[in-house]
Amino acid sequence: MRTFLDKIPYSVLILVAVLMILAPFRPVPHVLEKLIMLKNGTLTRPTDIFDLFFHLIPAILLLLKIYSRQTK
Repeated sequence: MRTFLDKIPYSVLILVAVLMILAPFRPVPHVLEKLIMLKNGTLTRPTDIFDLFFHLIPAILLLLKIYSRQTK
């Protein structure tokens, strides 16, 4: 039985990961804004933490897919 990650094509996962990392395109992508907040120690609101995690989910899935393929 194929796992959930094996069913998602790389092309779709890469496209979604890039779009989610860069969204919104203006004025500043949320991921960059939240990483700056994390660096400064101001990432304390649950909404901001969820937003960072939400925007990074496709990138995390892509990294897990690459890692699982390397370990097979």
